[in-house]
Order: sequence, then C-alpha cells, then structure tokens
Amino acid sequence: MFSTVCLWGQSYRSLLPVFVSRVQYRKSMSRTDRLFQLMQALRDLSPPATAQALAQETGVSERTIYRDIDSLRGLGAVIDGEAGFGFTLIEDATLPPLGFVPEEIEALVVGLKEVMEVADPSLAAAAQTALSKLKSRLPEAQAHRLKHAVLTAKRFHKPPEVSIDAGALRQAAWDERTVSFDYGDAEGRRSTREANPLSIVFMQTAHCLLAYCHLRQDFRAFRLDRMANLVVTDHSFRPRRIPLLREFKARLDAEQAQSANPRAFD
Repeated sequence: MFSTVCLWGQSYRSLLPVFVSRVQYRKSMSRTDRLFQLMQALRDLSPPATAQALAQETGVSERTIYRDIDSLRGLGAVIDGEAGFGFTLIEDATLPPLGFVPEEIEALVVGLKEVMEVADPSLAAAAQTALSKLKSRLPEAQAHRLKHAVLTAKRFHKPPEVSIDAGALRQAAWDERTVSFDYGDAEGRRSTREANPLSIVFMQTAHCLLAYCHLRQDFRAFRLDRMANLVVTDHSFRPRRIPLLREFKARLDAEQAQSANPRAFD
C-alpha cells in the first residue's frame, strides 16, 4: 500500500508530490521522509495527537517526535499544542495541494456526487463547489482524472422532499441548540416535539435526524420529510452532543443486530 507524501525542498511551501512506500519509508527513514510522515500522521490522527500516538504511527521515539515538531514549526508549519497535551496541525491555505492516489480521487468524486444526488439544495451546491475547488487545487494530471473519473453516483429515485430548513437544523446541531418542530409519524399522528439534534443521517431512502427527544425522554430518529415548523430555540445542551451521539449510535448498532426495525425510529 502506498501513502501520498511530498518531497521537501528549500522551504515548507516548496512541495513536490511523490509516492513513497510506507514499508520502504520505515526501512530508510530519511529526515525528509520522516518529517512528511509526521505531517501525514498529524492529518490522520484525531487532534490533539499525543506524542505517543504520533510515535506509534510513524515508528520513531517520542523524543524524535518532539524534535521533528520543532523542525516542522521552523520550516513554517503551524502546529498548535505542546508536550503533555498533544498537537494539532493548522493547515495553511497558501500551501500547495496534497497529492492523491487514483483510488482516493475516485472515492472523493463518488462521495461528493452522492451528496449532490441526495442532499438538500444548499448542501448539494456546497458539494459541487467543493468538487470545483478540489479540481483547481490538484496537479494537472490528477485534476484530469477527477474531471473524467470512472466512478460516479446517480439516483433515479430522489429522497422525499423536505419542507424544513435543513441548513438551519444542521447549524443547530453544530451549535448544540434544542429545536422544536411538528412531526407526523408513520401512522399520520401529529405531535409537537422538542429535541436535542445530534446528527443527520441518510438512511436507505430518507434523511433522518438523530436526536434526544424531550417528550419521550429517550433517543429518537425523525424523518426530515415528516417534520414541519422548525424552530431553533435559545436553549443550549453544550457540550453533550458528541457523548449523546456516541450513546445513540451504540444503541442503534445493538438494536440493529437484533432487529431490522430499531425502536428508536418514530
């Protein structure tokens, strides 16, 4: 398996994409290879990445990690953090683009094309813009491959139309603010709900809001096409979104293993 890294020139911004075998890297471990392997590890690991995790990822000692962090900073890389806390790479918009192996380009295309097919208009437009930006930042050969990718996505049956502002709902989840809305279940029964929005997931044929429902005092999944009159309240449930979402996903996985129709769906 090959990892995409870059060859270091005279400065942090003079990067030339090359492909280096991870196995060969581990054997030769030149300083240039080591620094770029560390850069990639900082991108791959969840921030802040500890020196121990970076050392395990790159196959060097923690002392070497600290020394190489200082070297990267001296060459212009913006890396936040310190020993005992962890490190976060702050990407610089002026940097040249990363290179991608062909399969990565195909994966990016099919993923963004799928978003264009199933997402609400705002998110679909964002996916189109992201694809255009990606093309403009890639080297010529890779931009050509992205434009003429073998893989794509096409759906002849679109998801049900959503009447609420899905963008506002996404922002409420990011801001960890409780929302209220009218909801009609599968039997057509209407109710007004308050819920803590955790995530929006495209499941099979429809978009669903994963949330903690105040009425049920439990986790519930609500289809967006059955929601109406969305209101984002001033009530904050920060910082509980991520732990609540983890708990909900764990329950869904457990229920799915036992039944094709998890009870969390309203």
